[in-house]
Amino acid sequence: MEIRYITFTEKGIRAINQDVFKVITCPDQHKTLFIVCDGMGGHAMGDVAAQTVCEAIASYWETNPQENDGDIKVKAACYAASSAMDKRADKLNCVEMGTTLVLASIEGNKVTIAHCGDSRCYLLRGGDVVYQTKDHIELSFGWEMVSKCFFSYRPEIVRPDIEQFELQPGDRIFLCSDGVYKTIAPEILTARLMDNKPLEDVADVIKFLCEKNSDDNYTGILVQTG
Repeated sequence: MEIRYITFTEKGIRAINQDVFKVITCPDQHKTLFIVCDGMGGHAMGDVAAQTVCEAIASYWETNPQENDGDIKVKAACYAASSAMDKRADKLNCVEMGTTLVLASIEGNKVTIAHCGDSRCYLLRGGDVVYQTKDHIELSFGWEMVSKCFFSYRPEIVRPDIEQFELQPGDRIFLCSDGVYKTIAPEILTARLMDNKPLEDVADVIKFLCEKNSDDNYTGILVQTG
């Protein structure tokens, strides 16, 4: 299955960009991995947390190409990433830091989607949203709290939701940090993602809307199968 994609990441009005993304291609195994991590605000070194988890997940995928995608592989990669973040925190005077994770791994004609936190993935087909991740958010005294994520020394809250789907030619997959979907009204975002235009044009519209209105970092990966 042919796979085309385009990526973007911007700091927006923030001083630094705590979003991190990565794309890993394994053409010999007909696999492609897409990752977005969003360092958590309100804690130190969110960018370090995001980079550490993103690199650890990617490293697990690259060093275990023989493993089929699915629950076992995702959970093993997440365990490795959680351990990597704890080791990084040890070297930084036991700093408290956290990040979200969303990934989509395409293997042949199947995609495995996993997330932990409030970064999102959309699977779009024709004019429909086939699947959208559910944010791991709880309200506490009127404030949104991320209930599942990667956080130093808290391995018990690394509990990713994992789903698999068969892909069809023309499907689109969109991974993003919350700086994207909190800026654009849901019906406008999904409509623009499904526009019958080249990926570059679709991404330009999304970036324009975020640049105009977002008060956060914003990152996206838009994928189309062929």
